Amino acid sequence: MLVGERMSRPVISVQPDMPVQDTLALFRKEHIRRAPVLKDGKLVGIVSENDLLNASPSQVTSLSVWEINYLISKIKVSEVMTRKVITVKADTPIEEAARVMADNKFGGLPVVDGGRVVGIITETDLFKIFLELMGAREPGVRVTAQVADTPGELAKLTKAIADIGGNFIAFGQFTGPESGTRLVTFKVAGNKKEAVKKAVEGVVQKFWDIRQS
Repeated sequence: MLVGERMSRPVISVQPDMPVQDTLALFRKEHIRRAPVLKDGKLVGIVSENDLLNASPSQVTSLSVWEINYLISKIKVSEVMTRKVITVKADTPIEEAARVMADNKFGGLPVVDGGRVVGIITETDLFKIFLELMGAREPGVRVTAQVADTPGELAKLTKAIADIGGNFIAFGQFTGPESGTRLVTFKVAGNKKEAVKKAVEGVVQKFWDIRQS
């Protein structure tokens, strides 16, 4: 799966000379938390809702509330935006974009093509993908189990499910708690919990969780 398949578009962007208060109003209207900043169609920064909310004039403690509001109304996006923007391309693997976001603690990345912003990939987009990967919206038997990290183990597991006529809705594997082990989480449709457990109990080392969901 590539970024271009799941990025949000069309892109809602803002101008660097846009007042902070107007930008916040736009964010609330469009239900977004960040936006690329464009000048003459060129990406010059990115601004988040937190950037806007944290914007305030310096040394305003002695001013009245009206004076403070007036000064805040004069603050522009260019004064609070992040100028060094990390971007990805539409053909970037989705997991690579997720790694960049996690490593840099970003909530979203602009997607560029030929110097033009064509979309934005956000943490919400990644959450939606995670829901699909784990079959969160589909009923079935959900299993988390420990298996040996050796060639052929997953083939044994999938064969065991196939032999009882089960259909995989989701399948993921993760680092195991011990060296030489893996944790697998999968969801199967077409069988009851007891049948699934019986089918794979000779393949897995240990059940961590099994439930009808």
